[in-house]
Amino acid sequence: MIDHVLERLTTLFTEGGARFRVVHHPQAGQSSQSVAEIRGTELGQGAKALCCTVKGNGVKKHVLGVLPADMQADLSKLAAAVGGRRASLASPEEVMELTGCIFGAVPPVSFHPDLELICDPTLFTRYDELAFNAGGRDVSIIISTEDFKRIVNPKTADFLREAPAAA
Repeated sequence: MIDHVLERLTTLFTEGGARFRVVHHPQAGQSSQSVAEIRGTELGQGAKALCCTVKGNGVKKHVLGVLPADMQADLSKLAAAVGGRRASLASPEEVMELTGCIFGAVPPVSFHPDLELICDPTLFTRYDELAFNAGGRDVSIIISTEDFKRIVNPKTADFLREAPAAA
């Protein structure tokens, strides 16, 4: 299991010369909107991290899919991006083992060798700063989008769910 998530994140970003800040705040509910309101950020600035299990085509792996918090993931697109056929959300036990975090506190960074990080490219095009939970539901990091992308250097793939057509 991964330990000391907040400390590892701050060390990573400090050593990388990132412009970021740690924000301690009251624990919000499970919704990305309530966390954004507490942080004082836009919902779309949130980097939502989904810990998934991908299977099919001889593939069985864990993926941390990261997308803007105001959008939804298409898990079949995420699976295809890593050569699989289907993806499902990991169990709470798997999330803890792979990230050191409870569900809802997972940052968009992987410190586990068996957890592949994939970000939807939309995450990097809309806001100058990203915000995300940093190992707990009561602490967040707000970081320059450019610095996050440079330091974390994630693989990118389009896995957003298509919006339904307007009637």
